[in-house]
Amino acid sequence: MERVLAADIGKSEGKEIVLMGWVNIRRDHGKIIFIDLRDRSGIAQCVFVAKDAELYGKAATLRPEWVIRLVGTVARRPDSMVNPDLGNGAWEIKASSLEILNEAATPPIAIDTDGYEIGEEHRLKYRYVDLKRERLQKNLALRHEVIAFMRDYLGERDFTEVETPIISKSTPEGARDYLVPSRIYPGKSFALPQSPQQYKQLLMVAGLERYFQFARCFRDEDTRGDRQPEFTQLDLEMSFVAQEDVMNLIENLYIATVETLMPEKKIQEKPFPRLSYEEAMEKYGSDKPDLRNDKNDPDLLAFAWIIDFPFFEQTDGGKWTFTHNPFSAPKPEHHGELMAGENIGGIVAAQYDLALNGYEVGGGGIRNHTSAALKKVFEIIGYSAAQIGENFGHMLNALDMGAPPHGGIAMGIDRLLAILANEPNIREVIAFPKTGDARDLMMDAPSALAKSQLDEVGLALIKNHETNKEGKG
Repeated sequence: MERVLAADIGKSEGKEIVLMGWVNIRRDHGKIIFIDLRDRSGIAQCVFVAKDAELYGKAATLRPEWVIRLVGTVARRPDSMVNPDLGNGAWEIKASSLEILNEAATPPIAIDTDGYEIGEEHRLKYRYVDLKRERLQKNLALRHEVIAFMRDYLGERDFTEVETPIISKSTPEGARDYLVPSRIYPGKSFALPQSPQQYKQLLMVAGLERYFQFARCFRDEDTRGDRQPEFTQLDLEMSFVAQEDVMNLIENLYIATVETLMPEKKIQEKPFPRLSYEEAMEKYGSDKPDLRNDKNDPDLLAFAWIIDFPFFEQTDGGKWTFTHNPFSAPKPEHHGELMAGENIGGIVAAQYDLALNGYEVGGGGIRNHTSAALKKVFEIIGYSAAQIGENFGHMLNALDMGAPPHGGIAMGIDRLLAILANEPNIREVIAFPKTGDARDLMMDAPSALAKSQLDEVGLALIKNHETNKEGKG
């Protein structure tokens, strides 16, 4: 007999079937034992009667989370016993055979609640148990559905999904890199990508024209708020496009995603409103404003585009730095100022962010597709010719090989999912997240390395000692 999922038992009324899964609950009622068997599809009620003493006795030993294989016949429940809260609540399984596949220790945390009442550190330490709860199962299912829908949507529009490298070159792009020391080349190191920014532009040089991927990104940032050391973004790039082309694609994609997968959600305004950076800051004091008319409505989605960002801003030391990333292009009317190095503070970038309910859920821009323009950006922010060549020589060379005009965007998948699922943070929609201070409690990471491992890559660690109250190191 083939295995049947719990949610589908109603299709096999009167037939003998096999179920496999976990004991969710055992209820003893005199001469009858009820077992709620849980699998990935849901729960099925299974019945053991005392007249089969051996089978009944075996069922009496079952405990929560034991893994079992059960054979039984699907029967309709008495009308008074129908459970309207379950899709299969009109049926139950009359058990005829039971095999215990694995026993389980008592769960360290409850999984029959939504889990919010449990300390997050305890939940993350036992994440493989925490993930058993229905809420998180639904969140991961939603994640799958959203990514699958987006992948199909883009594929139907002639985009090609391309995986870009996870170990690459460390280049100064704003955030701090995670470094990967090389054993083969002592003293040198790879870096994990902050984003596929350079690779997706190189794909445009290669003539791919329409690229996307669901990219893993890594940033060694100071811990604060809702950040994670690693996260997922929908990354895409298009050739021969203007700013409007990219924004319209994403807007239509997000509307289609919400209306297809979550019709209970209401998008407040279509097309999405557009605000300049200056207008958003003046009106709302934020470049990711929450524009919901009713902020108490969890199913209301207020998308908004923020455009016309300043390209450069001054640091505390008076130097210029980029506001988004150095690869963006200025708006066409400001190209001359960029190349002349004039009115630097007034140059407006061809950049755009998408805000949703007070969060930034994505951002992108049209790129500098000539080496001269990109080189000028690095000169304005103070890089020497040697620094530009060492860090970005490969990009400058590539742009001289027939780079088309191009632009793209990176959309934060974790943040979008948290909002769609009405979750308080992105950790609730990631299977195995880190804590807010970037620790993996389940795997006990980061962890110390053995001296032999350090020796292999030619590294020695220097421990920082806390300064005592007298100020001595």
